[in-house]
Amino acid sequence: MSVIRRLFSWKISSPVLSGLIRSFLWMMLGAFILSLLLWGSGLQEQDLTMYTYIVHGVAAAFGGLTAGSRAVRKGWYQGALTGLLYGLAVLLIGFLALDSSPGGIDFLWVLAAAGISALGGMFGVNLQKS
Repeated sequence: MSVIRRLFSWKISSPVLSGLIRSFLWMMLGAFILSLLLWGSGLQEQDLTMYTYIVHGVAAAFGGLTAGSRAVRKGWYQGALTGLLYGLAVLLIGFLALDSSPGGIDFLWVLAAAGISALGGMFGVNLQKS
């Protein structure tokens, strides 16, 4: 039984990578909820702009929280790096999928994601078990 437990209980040691994975999981959950909202109500895709930013903000915050809780110290740094990489990945996906050129406001969003994740990292580093 311990062999099975060791095989399936792998843990990602990098705080940034674990925060990115948690961010994308929260983003997928938020996208699924927004899809259900579109399907079940009379909303149009153009009406979801604010909700999309909220989903990305929550995803960045939980990613920073995870990165901060996995880091030994400097949770703000690990969280900010997670948010920066998350924002750049979302920007790159949007650039490749939608064929839209990134503008200045998009890079401002990346900095906002880094700030939100840094705040999550500050809280996350204090949630560690002593």
